[in-house]
Amino acid sequence: MLRRALLSLSRSGRVRHLVETAPVSRSVVARFVAGTTAEDAVAATRVLVGKGLLASLDHLGEDTLDVAQATATRDAYLTLLRRLGDEGLTAGAEVSVKLSAVGQALPGDGEKVALENARTVCEAARAAGTTVTLDMEDHTTTDSTLGILRDLRVDFPETGAVLQAYLHRTEGDCRDLAHAGSRVRLCKGAYREPESVAFQGRSDVDKAYVRALKVLMAGAGYPMVATHDPRLVAITEDLARRHGRAKDSFEFQMLYGIRPHEQERLAAQGQQVRVYVPYGDEWYGYLVRRMAERPANLAFFLRSVATKG
Repeated sequence: MLRRALLSLSRSGRVRHLVETAPVSRSVVARFVAGTTAEDAVAATRVLVGKGLLASLDHLGEDTLDVAQATATRDAYLTLLRRLGDEGLTAGAEVSVKLSAVGQALPGDGEKVALENARTVCEAARAAGTTVTLDMEDHTTTDSTLGILRDLRVDFPETGAVLQAYLHRTEGDCRDLAHAGSRVRLCKGAYREPESVAFQGRSDVDKAYVRALKVLMAGAGYPMVATHDPRLVAITEDLARRHGRAKDSFEFQMLYGIRPHEQERLAAQGQQVRVYVPYGDEWYGYLVRRMAERPANLAFFLRSVATKG
């Protein structure tokens, strides 16, 4: 019930305005969002890489309904990749792209626009010595996103996929994508979805995550295990041992500002740990979905507000 309420708030313009203009918000959000500019993102990446961590950078924005805005988002990624290259950080940093931010939802030829913009970002990433992962959004875009992924992988097989465990279809999608060279990020899912397509209860989602994780860890691909849950971290490590996986054959992924000490602990043990680093002005929807994903995130945010207040 709390999760549904939070996801409804992510669409509320009035609540968004109140949160964004509250005096305390900016200082608290800085714990979870790297900043608003490419320079902020590069600075955060530099710190993470210095601690032995990897990064995946997301220029915040989605549901773009204007061609010029889609182009601007594409260009923001090109600027970011250029700066990462200049700083020598691309060995430890990739970018995550939401297709809706680069034109997927445009009327008419939105998929074509998104594909071409994503292709341009992939070309720049390869030239810089890094990769792109296509973020997954609500279930109405899943088929479109996987279709664009297939098209991109013809020329850029290193392009990463994201699958959301709470969708009923995901275990099957994992089987399709668990092949050699395939990078797949598995997350729980952070959008408000109907019972017809997604598991609703926390326990059911956790069980679905483990089923999907088993498929990926048994496969020939490169699993990217996006979780902060200690139980799922332990299950992942157990599956890695069971399948004889080397530590560089998979990675953990965690969010910027969430459990940083755990990120560093895992990295110190030789695990590959990548931190998902969002940046940009459009932080409201991202932040609310992160709170909806896990009550502990909400509690952490509220404690931060109380402390700053």
